[in-house]
Amino acid sequence: MKIQEVRSTAKEARIATHSHIRGLGLRDDGTCEPVAAGFVGQELAREGAGIVVDLIRSKKMAGRALLLAGPPGSGKTAIALAIAQELGPKVPFCPMVGSEVYSSEIKKTEVLMENFRRAIGLRIKEIKEVYEGEVTELTPEETENPLAGGAGGYAKSVAHVVLGLKTVKGTKQLKLDPSIYDALIKEKVSVGDVIYIEANSGAVKRVGRSDAFATEFDLEADEYVPLPKGDVHKKKEIIQDVTLHDLDVANARPQGGQDILSMVNQLSKPKKTEITDKLRKEINKVVNKYLEQGVAELVPGVLFVDEVHMLDIECFTYLNRALESTLSPIVIFATNRGMCTIRGTEDVVAPHGIPLDLLDRLMIIRTQPYTRDETRAILAIRAKTEGVPLDDEALAKLADLGGEATSLRYVVQLLQPAAVLARVAARESVSVDDVEDARELFLDAKASARMLAEHEARYIH
Repeated sequence: MKIQEVRSTAKEARIATHSHIRGLGLRDDGTCEPVAAGFVGQELAREGAGIVVDLIRSKKMAGRALLLAGPPGSGKTAIALAIAQELGPKVPFCPMVGSEVYSSEIKKTEVLMENFRRAIGLRIKEIKEVYEGEVTELTPEETENPLAGGAGGYAKSVAHVVLGLKTVKGTKQLKLDPSIYDALIKEKVSVGDVIYIEANSGAVKRVGRSDAFATEFDLEADEYVPLPKGDVHKKKEIIQDVTLHDLDVANARPQGGQDILSMVNQLSKPKKTEITDKLRKEINKVVNKYLEQGVAELVPGVLFVDEVHMLDIECFTYLNRALESTLSPIVIFATNRGMCTIRGTEDVVAPHGIPLDLLDRLMIIRTQPYTRDETRAILAIRAKTEGVPLDDEALAKLADLGGEATSLRYVVQLLQPAAVLARVAARESVSVDDVEDARELFLDAKASARMLAEHEARYIH
């Protein structure tokens, strides 16, 4: 079984819309800090989301759903992402948009079920016999191989590799097969690395660099780990996190032939294949068996469906059934619609475009529009995150614009153009003039609508 570590890409990721959100910003007693963890305002919504996080952690919310309802730009997606941050990387979080279900290749219900399965994790525990320690020696022993050919008729090949491993308790020298040497090269193992090798399969896993090699000025972006305790040869509990969708895909993929023609045929058919209900039932049986034996633990994750009003009546009916399933994640919906027609019907009007029977199952959290002071605090956080130096007057001007004249999203988007204009004018920080210039260059939605109304005759209808 291949074990892979999911590494954080926080440093490498570009600055996105919600990069500044690091959590819900709650105190230990569950009450809300006005400004914390990159979050500003929305105290009631954040406290409600905090209770939901506690329910998810205690596994008392599986099969239930939450609806985040509020006007555009009031922090619904931010709250959903903050919930994901609070739960940590080990709990699956699967975001999707309502319009994703409309595919020409697979059914709407299949897309929903696929995302449901992506949001359910399975933590598999195995006891394996391993050799673990810090590498003190790595010497390949070569031998002449007449079959390998070469310039002089003889070429050298690796006969075996001598590997020295050290733990707190002692050291051990191992003589290993050449195939393990290939695995060591693939994992880029060098002297000073902490590794473990599975005794049965020979699989090699590099854990990190030994902290004895860590220096204050080291430029390597490497993870330093302590020297392993106990003996070099030991039994170790290995935990692997997978989702039910990973198991579905692994078992549904057609194996095909190994010849060139079969491979070309597989490449020329990139269409997505549906995973049958029969296969899922079989996988569920195996999963339930693992759960009963205590080999695995179920981790219900979060499925976040943004713009839920884009789903149609068929999807909503299917969601009713999916939420009642024993293997169901926590579902968070978000919408900015009020009373509107349910998609797929002609005249059925419902709150948020969601049928009343499904709405009755949801716990609803409401988000409020931001005040001027909250808008100012958000802009200050965004400017710091994006590395845009702002004058106090420019910040006040942007807060005024975001409060009444335009929207929070618009003024956040003005930050970078205003920074470019400030650099062109050889200013160290963004001034009010730069904000005004950026506003003249880029219209907001309300100004664009006014212009269309004034010059209606000039446009094609």
